[in-house]
Amino acid sequence: MASSEVFRLIYETLYGFFGHQDWWPADTPFEVLVGAVLTQNTNWNNVEKALLNLKNQDCLTPSALAQIEETRLQGMIRPAGYFRQKSSRLKNIAHWVVEKCGDDRQLTELMSHNKSTLREELLGLKGIGPETADSILLYALQKPVFVVDAYTARVLGRHGLIFPESGYEEIQMECESNLPEDIALYSDFHAQIVELGKRFCKKSQPRCDQCPLPPVIGEPELIF
Repeated sequence: MASSEVFRLIYETLYGFFGHQDWWPADTPFEVLVGAVLTQNTNWNNVEKALLNLKNQDCLTPSALAQIEETRLQGMIRPAGYFRQKSSRLKNIAHWVVEKCGDDRQLTELMSHNKSTLREELLGLKGIGPETADSILLYALQKPVFVVDAYTARVLGRHGLIFPESGYEEIQMECESNLPEDIALYSDFHAQIVELGKRFCKKSQPRCDQCPLPPVIGEPELIF
């Protein structure tokens, strides 16, 4: 079976099991961007609490975050953890947004920019790594880029589709080269993998006997 057929099988199986995953919950693209930073090293429930604090204080706009006093911002995002580092990262990215498109929470101007240029600029901001940058590109800026996270590496690795030593870019290339370049597909596929990882393909004590995917899909020699 060709790799493209394998990826289609994975997606169709997960879609049939979990149904469509409505990611990313947000009122505006800028809220998605902020959420992508806040969700680093924490769970979404904690992010929601921090986002609600920002909304209640009318601080969920590019200019508000760029101008807010940092200790005040730290207090509002404390539920998301690592609040000192994240407050600095949020202010940096807010300044970048203001410079690019002013106080537009829809990020209209940014969406018109080239994907590669945007990714390079995002990765140039302190504390923004590939996963966060690609989450912003896909979910906030509507660019066709496949987001790779720990769930992606775990699921694809355990099913023999990547080598154990595969890095972020290698995994991303494997996904993108075997899928049509489609924003909606990338978004839902990533969400399906996350749901599988959370419910079945756990880091320890995985529930393999209940997993909706076949035990071995790819090449057995790749499995770790």
